[in-house]
Amino acid sequence: MSDSSYLQWPFLEPAHRELAAEIDAWASARIPALVAREHEDLDGTCIGLVRALGEAGFTRYAVPASGGGKLDKLDVRSLCLIRETLGRHHALADFAFAMQGLGSGPVSLFGTAAQQQRFLQPVAAGQALAAFALSEAEAGSDVAAMSCSARQDGDSYVLNGEKTWISNGGIADFYTVFARTGEAPGAKGISCFVVPADTPGFEVVERIDLVAPHPLASLRFSDCRVPAENRVGEPGRGFGIAMATLDVFRSTVAAAALGMARRALDETLAHVTTRKLFGGTLSELQLVQGKLSDMALAIDSSALLVYRSAWTKDCIADRVTREAAMAKLHATESAQQVIDAAVQLHGGKGVTKGNIVESLYRDIRALRIYEGASEVQQTIIARQALAAFAAG
Repeated sequence: MSDSSYLQWPFLEPAHRELAAEIDAWASARIPALVAREHEDLDGTCIGLVRALGEAGFTRYAVPASGGGKLDKLDVRSLCLIRETLGRHHALADFAFAMQGLGSGPVSLFGTAAQQQRFLQPVAAGQALAAFALSEAEAGSDVAAMSCSARQDGDSYVLNGEKTWISNGGIADFYTVFARTGEAPGAKGISCFVVPADTPGFEVVERIDLVAPHPLASLRFSDCRVPAENRVGEPGRGFGIAMATLDVFRSTVAAAALGMARRALDETLAHVTTRKLFGGTLSELQLVQGKLSDMALAIDSSALLVYRSAWTKDCIADRVTREAAMAKLHATESAQQVIDAAVQLHGGKGVTKGNIVESLYRDIRALRIYEGASEVQQTIIARQALAAFAAG
């Protein structure tokens, strides 16, 4: 049983505690059957998870009430609790939920009423899958270097270019796509568009296999025409829209990593207290106790940063660039260390395919890269500290 004492921290309210209990009970009852065929049918498993999360009402937390959501605005604490719990139960379940929020995030935060009604309602119900198409082969960490373009032609925009490493690529019903519209050089000349998957000129050109598989693809836009009404926000404001969206969801990446780390500690505690060694149990060895101490410390410090960031966003600040970067950096790096220690303490079982900690070892690695690699988070934190100092 994972430690749940953090649910009593003042960052959280009674409704959050009820949500945590509800999602945990649902995950315990439903996830094992939902992921039973993940290795034979990855796409179908992800779609099934989204449908089930929608039927249970959890995808309603991924969008605001104006788009059929549960709450008036995106509540980052709720998103973090859901992702932490799903991450603790199964990484693919966390992925399925997370992309409903990230993929539709620009519309949730900046979309018109008509856009929210059209695109968010089916996302909230788990009936449509969303994707966030920002990265390119030469524009990952350096978003401003993107080359995918959108040229206005009457009451439409014509998109040309490619995107890659796009989660939900190949199974999404629509993509929020960032393309250069040229109002200014660099980051100031990018706009955001919603591109339905059946739009002529759009194609999935490659499916990408990862160390921990989930639907990922490269996309191509060839004279792909979308109506101007599908542009999200003002022309040239796409970079800000992308960063504001990541500002919300980076904290939830940290929460997912926290959930994986909690599961690794749970599995390790169960193992070391029953594994016989040198006339006692593995847990009696001081070196083992030292590792357990480090694991528990890493988890609690990550949780503090995650829920500080989420509370700050929900309650006192429009932007939490610094807090979210700290949470993501610390929680993902710490989770990698916790899970590595779990594998080590499991010995041969830890590297045996099918063992939970072996799966976690593969699952955690990508979290240190996507939505801003650890090095990007370090740069953000340093720049924020320098700016605060310069401001006096």
